[in-house]
Amino acid sequence: VQLQASGGGLVQAGGSLRLSCAASGRTFSYYKLGWFRQAPGKERDFVAGIIRSSGNTYYADSVKGRFTISRDNTKNTVYLQMNSLKPEDTAVFYCAVMPKFVLSWSDVSAYDYWGQGTQVTVSS
Repeated sequence: VQLQASGGGLVQAGGSLRLSCAASGRTFSYYKLGWFRQAPGKERDFVAGIIRSSGNTYYADSVKGRFTISRDNTKNTVYLQMNSLKPEDTAVFYCAVMPKFVLSWSDVSAYDYWGQGTQVTVSS
């Protein structure tokens, strides 16, 4: 199973970026896909997640109303639309999948497969 994250970059505060996470692998399926971020010297934090089958979503309070997660199951791709970006959003963003049902969204250990990360830098 491989996850390929892309779409990061440098943007001014108030700007937008759209991240993509493409999943591949033989007979690949998963229960949830989550986006996490990690700033220098800080822990990896949950940002947003989506259930593959139902499309139900969940967001960290810090991004509610600004970020939107969506999926295209035909392409095995999940997107994270990030609007109204702030300097404090600067981090490496990772996508990860949870193969089987776990109630938690934010438990890093519940996600078995991780992408390589994509850098998001928001300038003030």
